[in-house]
Amino acid sequence: MIVCSNCKHVNMTGAMFCVECGAQLVGRDSLSTQNISTDSLGKAASKRKTGEIGQPVEGADAWANLHLLDTGQVLPLSSRSGEFTLGRISEGQPIMPDVDLSPYNAYAAGVSRLHAVIKRSGSNVKFMDLGSANGTFLNGARLRPNVEQKLSHGDIISLGKLRIQILIEK
Repeated sequence: MIVCSNCKHVNMTGAMFCVECGAQLVGRDSLSTQNISTDSLGKAASKRKTGEIGQPVEGADAWANLHLLDTGQVLPLSSRSGEFTLGRISEGQPIMPDVDLSPYNAYAAGVSRLHAVIKRSGSNVKFMDLGSANGTFLNGARLRPNVEQKLSHGDIISLGKLRIQILIEK
């Protein structure tokens, strides 16, 4: 457990930012890059009518995966949380997205710092644009800001020009 020096909230071990106030919990000098293994993800793929390839969700402790279509990367969404903000880190930004898309050329693709949110409620998965500058699309249709949309396994979302296929555990 890590105690925030700003608000004294007790955070999970490994957290970089306080979930209560958003303050940075570790110094920049102590940060290190780590490889995330995707070996546990299934190799099976199925074609959908969209023409995209989809894999089943098999990541350890994941309720959904974000399949970045341009790079092929797969980012699992942990079952520890039912709600994730998607965006990119920006210098001096006090509140960080849960899923940082900066390493995937997010700035050039037009992803906002806090672009969208994906959340699970029981067996339903909802998605919402957070008033992003370059818009959010679901299967090619532009979403209205701050209006939740239901997601299904294999749906394609676009944050600006960054295309992501949603792989939801059944």
